[in-house]
Amino acid sequence: MSNEVATANPFGQSVGASRTAGNAVAQADQHRAVAEVQAAMMIARINPRDPVRAMDSILNACTRPTLANAAIYEYAKGGQSVTGPSIRLAEAIAQQWGNIHFGFREMSRGLDFDGVTYSEIEAFAWDMETGTKRPLQFRVRHWIDTKGGGRKCRDEREIYELTANMAQRRVRSCLLAVIPGDVTEAAVAQCNVTMRASADTSPEAMKKMVEAFAQFGVTKDQIEKRIQRRLDAIQPAQVVSLKSVYASLRDGMSVASDWFDEIESGAGEKKVSAAEALKAKAKQGEPAEIEHQPAADPIPQQTRQAEREPVQQGRNPPPASASQQSAEQWIPTDEELAEIAARERAEAGGQSEQRQAAPAGRRQRGQMSLD
Repeated sequence: MSNEVATANPFGQSVGASRTAGNAVAQADQHRAVAEVQAAMMIARINPRDPVRAMDSILNACTRPTLANAAIYEYAKGGQSVTGPSIRLAEAIAQQWGNIHFGFREMSRGLDFDGVTYSEIEAFAWDMETGTKRPLQFRVRHWIDTKGGGRKCRDEREIYELTANMAQRRVRSCLLAVIPGDVTEAAVAQCNVTMRASADTSPEAMKKMVEAFAQFGVTKDQIEKRIQRRLDAIQPAQVVSLKSVYASLRDGMSVASDWFDEIESGAGEKKVSAAEALKAKAKQGEPAEIEHQPAADPIPQQTRQAEREPVQQGRNPPPASASQQSAEQWIPTDEELAEIAARERAEAGGQSEQRQAAPAGRRQRGQMSLD
């Protein structure tokens, strides 16, 4: 007989233990979820909803301006405007209707073919009283689109914000599928009445509206172009429409380019700036040209007359009497006459340099005549 002892697998026990531990955690979560659902259904049966009281509570909640302003969204599709209840209104209706369990949860995570992680999300709405349930499962890639193309989510906070934003839209669809349609329509109608009655067209309210749209890159000029009038002349119905557009932008149902046209103010500004630049250049050019020209020194009037008289005498010398010749104090020489004649020819030809040189010569002769 051999005394051989079978060698046990060192990894067998640990693998089995890990599987058992994992199954235990999963089973515990499953039992807890089942217990929560059973407790909610039992409470719903013990305390059934009163449709009349629930409807009154919903309509009363829709009379609050804060809820009414965020209750309706609007977005463009196929050249038409599509309106509907927002997630805020759906949540308010579910709370007042009662016995409805709704929300979303992350089922699992994975890695797609691009190397980007993703989350499997389930959004649901469950009427515990009637047993009506509407689940929606979808996948959210951990990718944020940017103008430069996009990037991966950096941390868990960005992942949660991205998945929560995508999940809220599915939760709204689940709630609207569980809640009766006539209840939702009555709530939307009451919200429209509340918004029209509480539409504030004061300058302070318009300033707040412009600041609210500014976070989506919408300017005051774009808003005025959409409503075809200035904000100080806006109508209450237009305020209601703009609030619906804002709710759509806030909930991510649409983008600013779906509602507002880009104002091409660059061309007009360029034209105005060019005209102003030309005017400024013209204004600056006149003194600039004057600055390049040498300033002429003031010449006494007597000296100018003394210069003009010899020139006229050189061209058409009139017959002078003996008394006039004796009265003259200065008689130009031949060199001076030649210089004066050259200066006159330069002035007739339009040569600016010789015209500028003329005052210096005249000033010297003026000094000679004064001496």
